[in-house]
Amino acid sequence: MKSLAIFATALVLAGCSISTSRDIKKAEKLLSSFQCSNIESSQMAHSPITSYHEQTLQSSKQKAAAYIESYKNGEKLFNIPLTSVVEQQYSIYKDACQNLGGISQDIPSSDQ
Repeated sequence: MKSLAIFATALVLAGCSISTSRDIKKAEKLLSSFQCSNIESSQMAHSPITSYHEQTLQSSKQKAAAYIESYKNGEKLFNIPLTSVVEQQYSIYKDACQNLGGISQDIPSSDQ
């Protein structure tokens, strides 16, 4: 009976680690979409607004990368899937990119 309980626990933990691994891979794929094109910062008038958006670009990408790294180290920071957290950061990134006149990539579809 005791060995059955240990086996069941091991099976559940293995299932959790597989889904976590899949979630991390999806999040890493999303992170690769954090690219903002067609911004010519040398021609851009630097104002507090543009500085804010430039900082937001950098900050949201860094946060997403840090969250992924934390999950890789076994830390679960949120009660929602990691991909959802990275998608939220990407939304912030995309808005900042567009406000600077740039074009960001579309998020890869989740069925890939």
